[in-house]
Amino acid sequence: MDTPIYLYTGPEFGERNDAVLAVKEAMRKAHGELDEYLFYANETPVSEILTILQSGSLFTNASCVVVRSAESIKKKEDVVAISAWVKTAGEGTSALILVSDEIAVDAKLEKLVPSAHKKIFWEMFEDRKVPWLINFFRKNGYRIGEEAAEDILDMIENNTQALRSECARFFLLFPKSHEITPQDVEAVLSHNRAESAFTLFAAMASSESASRRLELSLDVLQKIRLSKDSSPVMILAGLASCFRRLALWHALASSGQSDDFTLKTHGFSSKKAKAQYSRASSIWTAGQTAAILAGIASADMEIRSSGALFEDVLLQRVIYETVVKKGASCSAYESAV
Repeated sequence: MDTPIYLYTGPEFGERNDAVLAVKEAMRKAHGELDEYLFYANETPVSEILTILQSGSLFTNASCVVVRSAESIKKKEDVVAISAWVKTAGEGTSALILVSDEIAVDAKLEKLVPSAHKKIFWEMFEDRKVPWLINFFRKNGYRIGEEAAEDILDMIENNTQALRSECARFFLLFPKSHEITPQDVEAVLSHNRAESAFTLFAAMASSESASRRLELSLDVLQKIRLSKDSSPVMILAGLASCFRRLALWHALASSGQSDDFTLKTHGFSSKKAKAQYSRASSIWTAGQTAAILAGIASADMEIRSSGALFEDVLLQRVIYETVVKKGASCSAYESAV
């Protein structure tokens, strides 16, 4: 029997979650009823997690423990303890699934996981996104053209989890076989959608003055934090995705590759996306964009290490440093906005 420890990392949350569900389903087929647990490595001690794995369940035949933020497991004693459990768990009925939004975790921890049980889930390539959406709608009994699909990608974070969740709205509003048009997308997503990292970026990159953009952005952030999708790590991941696209826009422009065909092949298909990133490129230079991405990464690390106490302060700092200081640290000299 394979060692029941798994490692799934990377920013493609939808496919990564599918892999976790597949492990659970395989366990149900093998053992019947299943106890499921979810922990965050930066909040729950590894010793507590291992106690559950070792004690098993009184009421079901098997147990599955998912540990998110697995990149936080770095202490030698924690890795040694997990290694000791792995050595005795070969024929057991418990499984440990380590999950991280990062690409990698501690090297010694990763070595404990068999190659067949670990995978990095990368963000979809640009040329996969529209076909994925068209196929998703077709599987659910609907049709959608390229233009409407591109509009959706401009409005929703481009991972399959977010796309599935938001696009499910169309299935409630339209009859089977309906073809989703750009007008439908505008009506459903623009007028009714919740705030997200994408709408936050739109506020940060609007045509308003810096002080007004700061005000609008903080308002959007507050609405996100009050919603069910308020994870600070997810917010920062979404912002990082937007600014990576801006860095790509700058790179294409600097190499003279800003024609429509090249822009389309790199994910800038719709007029809305082109206008938004053209405007953003006039606000932040390539160097400032790189500094902003570094600031987002730094804030992400601080949030993961400090817990929930300073989440809002750190998120607000990212927005202030991005909108007002254009990527410079708050410790640097501030001129008037």
